[in-house]
Amino acid sequence: MGFWARTFITAFALWAATQLVPGIEVRGVVSLLLAALVFGLVNAVVRPVLVVLSFPVTLVTLGLFLLVINAAMLGLTGWLLPGFAVAGFWPALWGAIVVSVMSWAATRLFAPSPELSSR
Repeated sequence: MGFWARTFITAFALWAATQLVPGIEVRGVVSLLLAALVFGLVNAVVRPVLVVLSFPVTLVTLGLFLLVINAAMLGLTGWLLPGFAVAGFWPALWGAIVVSVMSWAATRLFAPSPELSSR
């Protein structure tokens, strides 16, 4: 799946989070697309470092601490981008869950199946 397709899927998931979670706001389509780009960059650069550093806590919590890391990435995106706001930890946590589920579903829906591409 291409870079722009993933960016638009992330933008859609962020939009869904703004609609479903009180405390997450975006000002316009341009801010939404910028938020998707910044969120992707934060997930590519900062998240792997946090995942490695928090491995013992993640192991003890059976992986649930990854939700806190995802919430922190969403909060960091809101902090870095003026047109995208996250009001606190709980909106960030619920927003991260919505973004994760929506991104997963959209990727499954639009990504080509490996069975079809091998034929």
